Amino acid sequence: MSAYRKGLAEVGGGVWAWLQPDGSWGWSNAGLVTDGGEALLVDTLFDWRLTREMLAAMRAATPAAEHIGTVVNTHSNGDHCYGNALVEGAEIVATRAAAEEMAHESPAVIAEFVRRAPELGALGEYVRHCFGAFRFDEVTPRLPTRTFAGALSLRVGARPVELIQVGPAHTRGDLLVHLPDERVVFSGDILFVDGTPIAWAGPIQNWIDACERILALDPAVIVPGHGPITDRRGVIAVRDYLAYVRTEARKRFDAGLSARDAAFDIALGDYASWGDAERIAVNVATLYREFAGDPGPANVIELFGLMSELWHARKRAKRARSEA
Repeated sequence: MSAYRKGLAEVGGGVWAWLQPDGSWGWSNAGLVTDGGEALLVDTLFDWRLTREMLAAMRAATPAAEHIGTVVNTHSNGDHCYGNALVEGAEIVATRAAAEEMAHESPAVIAEFVRRAPELGALGEYVRHCFGAFRFDEVTPRLPTRTFAGALSLRVGARPVELIQVGPAHTRGDLLVHLPDERVVFSGDILFVDGTPIAWAGPIQNWIDACERILALDPAVIVPGHGPITDRRGVIAVRDYLAYVRTEARKRFDAGLSARDAAFDIALGDYASWGDAERIAVNVATLYREFAGDPGPANVIELFGLMSELWHARKRAKRARSEA
């Protein structure tokens, strides 16, 4: 696998990944697919500064990037679509479910959350940790201009590109971008490599099934939504994490523990070394809603509060170990 450093990494002839270490909140990956002078962009970034930097690097790498005809958004989270407006004239493609979510996910809401961080105490410190590096005030969203459900076949020059809907999982409208001739998959946030997955939507079984779908495609190279380029091992690690957390959450649900107590109680073992381990709070909450048959949406503010608690608890424990 390529070294995990910021910038372009060629993953096939005329195919590149754009990587953003360390892959934590907002530091997402993207991709460029070219052939015959045509270009398709897989995702944009969390703000316009970052997206401009990426586009400039792509144009320096290949003339085809001067005229990107298609942008594919793998899902609705802003770190994969807030730069859409900078790709002028491009068709923006996403699943129908992702487009519906994008219409209700405003960068102004995140900007206000960050602005109010000084008033929020410990939660505010966590919010700044997650989002303080990004410039949401300059973002004007551009929504998809073409949507689909199920699957969609595209071409970039003579190169086939398969879009495969696998959500709801991480979000309601996740998709994979599969390049069959190159055996490359851009997974969006179905994969977080060396970082903790976060299930805003679920059901978890759909996400596990999405991992199995990637494995069935038999890719040689997989570009995750966050983290370093991977192969089958990265897929298996995410699948096994999700299955483990589901099993452990079910035990605690059946024992009558609250979602909060379960999130604090589950021992993460080797998974504790993954970045953003506090996301266990969201994953348990999503599983508890599944177990209870509750179709309602997540309480995002409440969940950020719980993740903040876990994040601060880990920081205190780390400090205590270093002082011992």
